[in-house]
Amino acid sequence: MRDAVDDFARHLSRVENRSTHTVRAYVADLVSLFDHAHRMGCTTPAGLDLGVLRSWLARQRTTGAARTSLARRAASARTFSVWAHRTGLTGSDVAAGLASPRPRRELPAVLRPEQAAALVEAPEQAAAPVEAPDVEPEPVLLRDRLLLELLYATGVRVSELCGLDTGDVDQGRRVVRVLGKGNRERTVPYGLPAQQALDVWLRQGRPVLAGPGSGDALLLGARGGRLTPTVARRIVSGYARAAGLPPTSPHGLRHSAATHLLEGGADLRAVQELLGHASLASTQIYTHVSVERLRAAYRQAHPRA
Repeated sequence: MRDAVDDFARHLSRVENRSTHTVRAYVADLVSLFDHAHRMGCTTPAGLDLGVLRSWLARQRTTGAARTSLARRAASARTFSVWAHRTGLTGSDVAAGLASPRPRRELPAVLRPEQAAALVEAPEQAAAPVEAPDVEPEPVLLRDRLLLELLYATGVRVSELCGLDTGDVDQGRRVVRVLGKGNRERTVPYGLPAQQALDVWLRQGRPVLAGPGSGDALLLGARGGRLTPTVARRIVSGYARAAGLPPTSPHGLRHSAATHLLEGGADLRAVQELLGHASLASTQIYTHVSVERLRAAYRQAHPRA
């Protein structure tokens, strides 16, 4: 079983080019599946059958796993089953008939445009940065302003933004070159406020924080290394709290950017390209957000709502 897991992980990483996060999640799911199968007397991949897989998912559900987690674990099992059959570990694709619960698709929390603007401008009102308040505040505050500006201006994922190098920014065209999921590269534009924040950061902020370990990273931590997504999330939530806004994350700013683009008349396909969604279905959730806002406005304003 262990060899099968290791070989499958290498296949996901090297052949299918899955992200480290996806490989880690699928491997954890397989370890859980094989542990359950072993308790049922199945000691090799060839012994897996649909009953074992369904029993595993049922046990996950009784222990409180969310529908989204169950859906991903079923996907892990199906992906492994296809690979195992192709490589001869199993005589058939045993998970071909495995169903999974459809995850509830909840509408993302979205800031209003004026709330997003207040969040982006929050570092200008701050006396000290959210991260490392013991360091010189000005360069860190300039970094924070650029972080918030770019998250909202481009709608990129926080991991994509933290992975940017200075060479990925084309200031003449006002675009950034982003490496997204599946190593898919895309070009995303940004506006004048983000350009102004970028100019100030590159002139007055980054040179102060830069050190031997900075490399070409665009956004730096307070100690000079590349800014990490974990710290970036802490920064965003900290400024949202300080500005008296609803709890907000970098992903919330991404949702807000997409919704505001569509409400402003942007084409759904264009928003899909900006966000780096492989499927248009992933982008269509933002149209539901806009409809909900329309319904709320109707209920509030129409005399016969």
